[in-house]
Amino acid sequence: MRVLVAPQEFKGSLTAKEAAEAIAAGLRGVHPNVEIDQLPMADGGPGTLDALVEATAGRILIAAVYDPIGRPRRARWGALGSVAAGTAVIEMAEASGLVLLQAEERDPRRTSTFGTGELLRVALDAGHRRVIVGVGGSATNDGGAGAGQALGVRLLDDRGDELPQGGAALARLTRIDLTGLDARVSECEIVIAADVTNPLCGSDGASYMYGPQKGADQSTASELDAALGHFADVVKRDLEIDLADAPGAGAAGGLGYGLMVFCGANVRPGFDVVAEAVGFGVRVRKADLVITGEGRLDRQSGFGKTTFGVSREARARGRPVVAIVGSVEDGDAASAFDAVFDMGGEVTEGSMARAGERLEKTAEDAAAELLRRGLLR
Repeated sequence: MRVLVAPQEFKGSLTAKEAAEAIAAGLRGVHPNVEIDQLPMADGGPGTLDALVEATAGRILIAAVYDPIGRPRRARWGALGSVAAGTAVIEMAEASGLVLLQAEERDPRRTSTFGTGELLRVALDAGHRRVIVGVGGSATNDGGAGAGQALGVRLLDDRGDELPQGGAALARLTRIDLTGLDARVSECEIVIAADVTNPLCGSDGASYMYGPQKGADQSTASELDAALGHFADVVKRDLEIDLADAPGAGAAGGLGYGLMVFCGANVRPGFDVVAEAVGFGVRVRKADLVITGEGRLDRQSGFGKTTFGVSREARARGRPVVAIVGSVEDGDAASAFDAVFDMGGEVTEGSMARAGERLEKTAEDAAAELLRRGLLR
């Protein structure tokens, strides 16, 4: 029997690769002869870079960029191999992520996606003309303006001076100059892998929905929403592009919008982008059983997350699908699977340190039950 093990990361405790290894070890502990295909997965958020590089036998590369508040850092990016050879992958959190800042440094009025634009330029320099950009985990709310500036876009105030970086400065935008935009972006297919469909502005937009987790209070969120609205108005006037309400424009503090406007990028569901790049459908067809997993199965899991994407694709091909998770917060979400097994108990700092052991043990228990049910044989 062949089992496809395709989990996403268990946030804060295990990478997708580590989770796949732990589940595989648990299965072999009960069924030593089972054939296992390990396929770490992601949905465009943190872990996408590692999952894609691992699954395609690609390479991790390093680039010197600036972080969200302008400090130099060395960020990872990837060149994919196998079926996706010729494609680069960028995880914007590597350059512009919230995890790069201390709590007191979080200020979405001034954080910038400039470093993400630098990563794009590095990929272009390396000869890539197809780039996947995972946009989860951002510290920014600048509408992708910083990324545009890194690629040569000039954002000018009423005196003709370049605006400083950060979302708040966009309120002073008077004119957009694209004459310096890197010409190679017109030759490049840029795919935004996102698990959200929010517009740029409004109550469901970048500032109000996601600004608070980046350090914005209600007043700051209102200020940033107005600044992004003004940015969109100037884009519409100067570039004759109206994409503020496009699904995914509000992803990563509006990075989705900036990449669409300046680079002609397309927004696609993150899971679908990853699944296509790693040949997920082919590997499902070769499997008799599919096992996925994540740290917490909750209501959000059904909105484009990896586990539900795996379930959808497996069931479409008539394969039973099982989830092994840290905890179940929404019983209704469990209906997407033929069986759900959870690690049990609250995930504390100590238990997170033993997450691999706990996941392996849960997989052993799951394997025994699946044998009893006839799903594993």
